[in-house]
Amino acid sequence: MISIKNAKKIFSTKKGQVRAVDDVNLDISEGEIFGVIGYSGAGKSTLIRMLNGLELPTEGNVIVADNEVSTIKGSKLRKARQEISMIFQHFNLLWSRTVKENIAFPLEIAGVSKNERIKRVDELIKLVGLEGREDAYPAQLSGGQKQRVGIARALANNPKVLLCDEATSALDPQTTDSILELLVDINERLGLTIVLITHEMHVIRKICHRVAVMEGGKIVEIGQVLDVFQKPQAEITKRFVQQVTEPEETKETVQQLLSLYPNGQIVQLGFVGGSAEQPLITNLIRNHNVTVNVLQGKISQTQSGSYGTLFIHLDGEKEEVAKAIDFIHSQKVGVEVISHA
Repeated sequence: MISIKNAKKIFSTKKGQVRAVDDVNLDISEGEIFGVIGYSGAGKSTLIRMLNGLELPTEGNVIVADNEVSTIKGSKLRKARQEISMIFQHFNLLWSRTVKENIAFPLEIAGVSKNERIKRVDELIKLVGLEGREDAYPAQLSGGQKQRVGIARALANNPKVLLCDEATSALDPQTTDSILELLVDINERLGLTIVLITHEMHVIRKICHRVAVMEGGKIVEIGQVLDVFQKPQAEITKRFVQQVTEPEETKETVQQLLSLYPNGQIVQLGFVGGSAEQPLITNLIRNHNVTVNVLQGKISQTQSGSYGTLFIHLDGEKEEVAKAIDFIHSQKVGVEVISHA
């Protein structure tokens, strides 16, 4: 569905050239929810704007839904953009138009008849859950409702690809989750390919099948979300994963425990898929002469299965602690000794 080959985007500034996108290669399959994550200045916004021709690569090729958007112009580009829709962080609604008029706007531009517009708008209002708000103006809507209007408007022309530019960054956590659930529902119902950029790993964890991590204009890591959570390779990826798996207070808790218990080991456990649902601690205590103090833990759901981390303190005879760790390994659970007391 999407193919990016050797794409570069170089901007000239007073301070010299800036490589916003630096030799990126990427393939995204039809029906996939693909995430691009990175901090500000990583190049992710420039990359996603290349997908609908808002930015043209300095070098390389960008093909979306069989259209080479990096080279086509004029009417061909406008036609191609009907298959590539976009939603934005700040909604970009027309404030003088009602909900249904905002949704109908791209249909008017495309020359769709009035009767067909009315029918399509009604379908979309139901799809995004805005029944009863058809005649409201954007100023009368909550942030989540505004984004639902933006999503409905983006779907008006039955696009093949939906681009999401930090689409949940302006929303509170509960509203963010409801919008993400809506995107998953749309992906499953319509088979729509969704590409989203974000700086929040929670968004990636919640809905994406695969993720690319960007830093300095380059993709430094790419893979299935569950694989990236389990074994992040790049340092920046590890920091993003920690946003979700390791609460800020974990280090403080570990240090406090070390001061309270002069013996034993602090161990971080990593659970993936079915292992996240097994009674590991119960079996550990039953089978080994060790004491186990649970520090902190969290299990999260991804599109591909469960992922969890658990910090524990193991105490007992050195040989028994070693056997306990071997037992954990045998249960297909990741083990990392954080510190020796």
